Amino acid sequence: QAQLDESGGGLVQAGGSLRRSCAASGRTFSHYAMGWFRQAPGKEREFVAAISWTGGSTYYTDSVRGRFTISRDNARSTVYLQMNSLKPEDTAVYFCAASATVVGGTGTISDYNYWGQGTQVTVSS
Repeated sequence: QAQLDESGGGLVQAGGSLRRSCAASGRTFSHYAMGWFRQAPGKEREFVAAISWTGGSTYYTDSVRGRFTISRDNARSTVYLQMNSLKPEDTAVYFCAASATVVGGTGTISDYNYWGQGTQVTVSS
């Protein structure tokens, strides 16, 4: 069982930046691919970014590619999401997640076994 503890959300103006962190405990972090998802009010949860267990492969949804960067530090058991050039449409609750089954990285929600509690990110115009 892995526990995921998120931090770094908040309120920012359009064009600003935020960095999300997600610290894992309970299992060997380096055995998991990690991902970030988000859910806006009235919408389904959607894929944002993913990173393989080694950190060698990363994946992004088209709407954030070039603005967001996912990275991981296996020594610290932490995955990060650097969000730059934020837009009001990025407003959502952001979740980190861990996949023990698709360690190369995946954007499919059902591939993830463990989830963080979610943290609000609000981008004002």
